[in-house]
Amino acid sequence: MKIVFAGTPAFALPSLCALHAAGYEIAAALTQPDAPQGRKGVLTPPPVKVKAQELGIPVLQPARLRDEAELLRAVGAELMVTCAYGQLLTQEVLDLFPRGVWNVHASLLPAYRGAAPVARCIIDGAKKTGVTIMKTDIGMDTGDLFLREECAVCEEDTCGTLTEKLAAIGARLIVSALDNIERGEAELIKQGEGSVCKKVARTAVDFSRSAEEVARLIRGLSPAPLAYGTLGALTLNFYHAIAVPCAENAPCGTVLCDQPKEGLVVQCGEGAVKITTLQPAGGKILSARDFLNGRKVQKGQRFEKPVL
Repeated sequence: MKIVFAGTPAFALPSLCALHAAGYEIAAALTQPDAPQGRKGVLTPPPVKVKAQELGIPVLQPARLRDEAELLRAVGAELMVTCAYGQLLTQEVLDLFPRGVWNVHASLLPAYRGAAPVARCIIDGAKKTGVTIMKTDIGMDTGDLFLREECAVCEEDTCGTLTEKLAAIGARLIVSALDNIERGEAELIKQGEGSVCKKVARTAVDFSRSAEEVARLIRGLSPAPLAYGTLGALTLNFYHAIAVPCAENAPCGTVLCDQPKEGLVVQCGEGAVKITTLQPAGGKILSARDFLNGRKVQKGQRFEKPVL
């Protein structure tokens, strides 16, 4: 069966590699255009482009697929797999594939439709999530459901670590899905009402929230776009944090502990948060131990309250 694979970030790589290893004829990899990265704005290819070229798969990178559907028509594939591609598909594009367009989505649909399902489930404190293989329609993740597999959300998970787990599940599920589709054994289930999650953005931490909420925000936005705080002249990006018990009654945002062995502990509206991994703006990512060894952060200092 001749297919097109559409994806852009690292999340899509296990699915691309699994389909290639399973012997499916991937006639083209559809991905987003190269984009500037880093402070110097170096034009960088997306991960799917790099991997596709390694595998010898032709790459298509239209800026607006809706304006260049003929690129896909010329490929002549029977089916398309999408996995975090990053562009909405028109009905014209969907109609190009007689055996359908099938999406690898990182949530248990109909929950968490939209652009940031992994980050949002961590921020919301969900105990489980998963991957859904869905037959794409013109709506936002509203198509019929085919396969689903659950995955526990661990207390230590960041968006990055959970995304890796879900990517591995998605790779296994999409190969199983295409095997079933090829045999004509795809039984679909209509979706019910669901929830839509918006994109996430870099966010200043409001330490007046509960410790659980602050820790989940930090982990949900890590490794990008990140939560941050301002402590005197320092702006700190936060990569990992956990909620810890707190018997003190200091103002929210106050540094309660500045000892390298204990970590950076900050008072919240309820409880305290222990920040375990962070990055001074413009510097390296550090453990809290290394950061506190090299910086003059004092107990009693207070993180600025974000301007809302």
